[in-house]
Amino acid sequence: MAEAADFQGTSASPARRWLRRTGALLAGAPLLAGLLQLPAATPADAAGQESPQVASSAGSVSVAVDSLSPSAPSEGDTVTVSGTVTNNGKQTVTGAHVDLQVGPPLETRSAIDTLAKKSDDLQGPSSEKVGGKYTEKFTALTPGVAEPFSISVPADKLDLGDDGVYQLAVALSGKTTAQPWEQVLGIQRTFLPWQPEETGTRTKTTFLWPLISSAHMAAETGSNEQQTPVFRDDELAEEIAPGGRLDQMVSLGKGLDVTWVVDPDLLASVDAMTGSYQVRSADGGTSPGKNQEVAKHWLAELQQAVTGEEVAALPFGDPDLASLAHNGTNVTGSLNHLKEATDAADETVDTILHVKPSTDFVWPVDGAVDPSIVKVATSAGADKVITRSDSLQDNLSYTPSAARPIGGGTTAVVADSRMSTAFQGDLTKASASTLAVQRFLAQSLTLGLQTGKQRSVVVAPQRMPSVSQAQAMAEALAALQGGNWSESQDLTAAAKAKPDPAANTKVPPASAYPSSLRKQELPRAAFEQIARTQSKLDKFKVILTRQSRVVTPFGRAMNREMSTSWRGRGVAAVGYRDGIESYLNGLIDGVKLIQKSETKLSGRSAMIPVTVQNNLVQGVEHLKLRLTSKNPTRLKIGGDSYEEQPVTVNGGHAQSVKFTTSANANGQAEVVAQLYTEDGQRYGAPVDFDVRVTEVTPTVMLVIGGGVLLLVLAGFRMYTQRKRAAAREAAEDDTADTSEADDETDGPQSQADAQQNPETSGARLEQETEAGSRTDGPEQPSDPAPDTAAESADPSGTGERVDR
Repeated sequence: MAEAADFQGTSASPARRWLRRTGALLAGAPLLAGLLQLPAATPADAAGQESPQVASSAGSVSVAVDSLSPSAPSEGDTVTVSGTVTNNGKQTVTGAHVDLQVGPPLETRSAIDTLAKKSDDLQGPSSEKVGGKYTEKFTALTPGVAEPFSISVPADKLDLGDDGVYQLAVALSGKTTAQPWEQVLGIQRTFLPWQPEETGTRTKTTFLWPLISSAHMAAETGSNEQQTPVFRDDELAEEIAPGGRLDQMVSLGKGLDVTWVVDPDLLASVDAMTGSYQVRSADGGTSPGKNQEVAKHWLAELQQAVTGEEVAALPFGDPDLASLAHNGTNVTGSLNHLKEATDAADETVDTILHVKPSTDFVWPVDGAVDPSIVKVATSAGADKVITRSDSLQDNLSYTPSAARPIGGGTTAVVADSRMSTAFQGDLTKASASTLAVQRFLAQSLTLGLQTGKQRSVVVAPQRMPSVSQAQAMAEALAALQGGNWSESQDLTAAAKAKPDPAANTKVPPASAYPSSLRKQELPRAAFEQIARTQSKLDKFKVILTRQSRVVTPFGRAMNREMSTSWRGRGVAAVGYRDGIESYLNGLIDGVKLIQKSETKLSGRSAMIPVTVQNNLVQGVEHLKLRLTSKNPTRLKIGGDSYEEQPVTVNGGHAQSVKFTTSANANGQAEVVAQLYTEDGQRYGAPVDFDVRVTEVTPTVMLVIGGGVLLLVLAGFRMYTQRKRAAAREAAEDDTADTSEADDETDGPQSQADAQQNPETSGARLEQETEAGSRTDGPEQPSDPAPDTAAESADPSGTGERVDR
């Protein structure tokens, strides 16, 4: 790519610098002539000595510039440079002193990049020593010991000329026993922006201040009426606690003129923490959350910080647009989730922050785009795509304004890649942070000096800056907003700025998309799993009496499944998706049929009960229970092979549904119970059980009838015998006849007594039959069947009876 940030022309040095350098040259001419007359050193001597100017490309002493104040000085300021020098060698350095050196101005943005890569190279560009009293001396530098230094010098002593960026070097010189001559043993170069007076064409700068985190909530909520949220971990509390990353982002951004770029999921998560919430532990249990006050304080601070400032809301969960474009568009329903995430953004931000956000912007990862990403990004209604200049490149000698049309009514807002990436990497060391700040300011000033025309520049840093990165960003931005060459502008104004007609408006092809970013994308399998979860949710929600209790948390969880924060965390992303699908399966299984054992049907018709259990908090409806006979020639249900009945069950209850059956033959018949939704979709697992038909036969009726006849005959015989005995007692005068009658009576009476056994047996059979009907009789068809408490899901006992 051609230099995209150079400016045309160079500036002349001031007269005093020219005179001083000319005098030094004339004074050194005689010395140079004498040196030329000296005999040349022998090869051995040359090999044994090094230049008195430098010992090697990497110095034995490390120099760290921990602070440079002010970062962009003006006339009358005093520049203070502080840091440390550390002897990394094995020999003590004697006669050591730290000096400041000022080099010529850097005229291009690429020259700044080059110097930054060689900031500690002893072979780098030379500079002129400030000298005089502006130095710090050390008697000796002991190996391994860091010594602090601080040098203050008035800005007018630095001999800075025209506006521009000057290289400022801090060099440590000294001697060692092995090399007993003075030489530069360590150096650190940085940048000194110099524009003491205001310019008539200030650069308009837009700085995005991102408030984005990873997913901390899934779909799980408590079973109470308030649906107490359940957090996967307590890491969000650490981020918003005093000193945490997000706490620093809010406190540092409060005093800056920035555009706040917010993920609504972060706001919703912190808002959920302000009330009662649970935190999932490593062993699978939950414990009450204790950071309500921390959450309330953070939200209050954020509400105050964004008052009067522009807030741009990303789609809920910050979905990965590139992953969706490359791997998800062919999966049914994926784009619908993006639309839902966009629709949820406006309401979420407005409700929690009480500001109306802009939802016209989308932000692909690192601003990298191709045609498919642009198409997906704008499919949900956004018409402005935040890209970056290393993706949408320009072949110009200057940096054009950020806004440019790319077709279809879409505007690309091209962030400057150099300034946007200035705060990446490890900035925990003060020296690294200071170098990043000075480099950012140098790029900004050099960009502004390229042309005499005013331009709009956008800075889009990394999505989730660390604490040290955020602190460096805030320091640089404060210096920029206090400087003389830039003025703040919000993102909407930058997008509306007049485009540069020479700027590139052609979106790069898919082949130009960085392979390093493509490797981190969510795979197609991720979107297929999301689609599977959505399909299950669609079937489940139709039976619920209060759908929002389930649809809303699962919808937001599926938005989080597509989050950009999963890049580089593939294993964690799979675990998150599996957890959501598993939790939904558990809710679906909460509405089910109770298992049944073999059922006995002792008659030609009976009622068979089937129980539906609802373990959910809310009631279910719009369900049908179908009972089907697989042997309709033996057993019919409802006069046919199957019968359906509607099912409505209150939360935490069970409902028994009774079906009329009729048997045509004895034997075993297989029956299947299955729940269906009203649109004919199967719901849950079926329940299979056997019905054994034991119909009453004519032979049994004949045996029962014979027993009754025997009882009647025995009773008649007893009656006739008693009548005869009464007649014999009436004839008192005939003793012989009486005796004979007694003999006759005794004989039949004994026989009658002997015949009492079959009578008694018949009576007992009848009594036991009646008692059995009263004791073991099944529930009658007219018995009520209201919702009851949850029944045991254990299988029914063997030989289950049914209503007749």
